[in-house]
Amino acid sequence: MFPDPVETDDDIVAVGADLEPGTILNAYRAGIFPMPLEGIAEMAWWSPVERGVLPLDGFRVSRSMRRSAKRFAVTVDEAFDDVIAGCADPARPGAWIDEQIETAYRTLHELGWVHSVEVWRGERLMGGLYGVAVGGLFAGESMFHRERDASKVALMALVELLDDGEPHRLLDVQWLTDHLRSLGAIEIPRVDYVDRLRRALAVPLPKPLTTGQN
Repeated sequence: MFPDPVETDDDIVAVGADLEPGTILNAYRAGIFPMPLEGIAEMAWWSPVERGVLPLDGFRVSRSMRRSAKRFAVTVDEAFDDVIAGCADPARPGAWIDEQIETAYRTLHELGWVHSVEVWRGERLMGGLYGVAVGGLFAGESMFHRERDASKVALMALVELLDDGEPHRLLDVQWLTDHLRSLGAIEIPRVDYVDRLRRALAVPLPKPLTTGQN
């Protein structure tokens, strides 16, 4: 269904297909993910030529971030609907999550393949992130914040969750941004990403994410 991503020089490797759970999961296993492209009615499927990843042992935690973390409480999979709604807020700069993406990833969450990390101040959700977990791969999809550092705290909690001593876990951030670079993310060529992905897929899920996959 999808072309081998190492054989094309374009970030977009396919257009079309459905967003059924099996389609999306097979794409992630091939190093591909769906994202709408403005001006194209059909879904675009991406495999960046230069892939952003965050090495778990390279995550940079500043003193100020650790201080910020003390202001918040963190949970996992307690408020997925609220997290994806926050990420999909059309008022956010660069908002890209449309209704079909939101619906598809809600279904994957219900099936146990997509997870959220929530950051709270009291009973108020201040930030969070969500992504796809397949074996040792966690593919981060989006994050948001309503208070400074809340999304960084969510990412810090995710790294701590994934950093369980298994050497082949892979935290995919899709594209490298200045913000992610400041936190320790790097770029690797697509062929290297696919090689790391194959090793990651052979690794079991981290224990906190093992419930619910059907």
